[in-house]
Amino acid sequence: MNRALIVVDVQESFRARPLWDEISDPGIAEPVNRLVALARAAGDRIFWVLHTEPGSGDVFDPRSGHVRLLEELDGPRPDEAVLYKTSHNAFTTTNLQQLLTEAGVGEMWVCGIRTEQCVETTTRVGSDLGYRMVFVTDATATNPIGDLSAAAIIERTEAVLRDRFARIASVAELEAELEVSPV
Repeated sequence: MNRALIVVDVQESFRARPLWDEISDPGIAEPVNRLVALARAAGDRIFWVLHTEPGSGDVFDPRSGHVRLLEELDGPRPDEAVLYKTSHNAFTTTNLQQLLTEAGVGEMWVCGIRTEQCVETTTRVGSDLGYRMVFVTDATATNPIGDLSAAAIIERTEAVLRDRFARIASVAELEAELEVSPV
């Protein structure tokens, strides 16, 4: 079965916000780069997704200059699609499903920023569409919300996705399964 890695919203827009100081993993590029290397070594498809809010005047407005991948990422190669979304999930406002169908993809690994928002929503929609989903928690990041710490949000996300919408995995587990050394 063909597999794809979906990298959701690992973009400078988040670093440009004051909330970046509270993000659960400011070094998120490192585990994402490990996943990218693993996917490339396995011959998997990689899709890079960026959130955009045209005309908003904020950091997600393409005119801000922040709607681009984090500079530390080993970003897209010519055969890797970059998709721009305006919804919380990576499917509704892009042609991701069409591209996955054309490539015969049946399983997706998902990572990115915000664990409980765009990454979780993409995972849920992907599951509903019939894909086998793998949520790679340690390659996600989020911020505290109200009284909830980032750790509590991540724990909650894993609990609601596990065995319903996705398999929960770590980068190290996937590396061990594919017997590929980390970058």
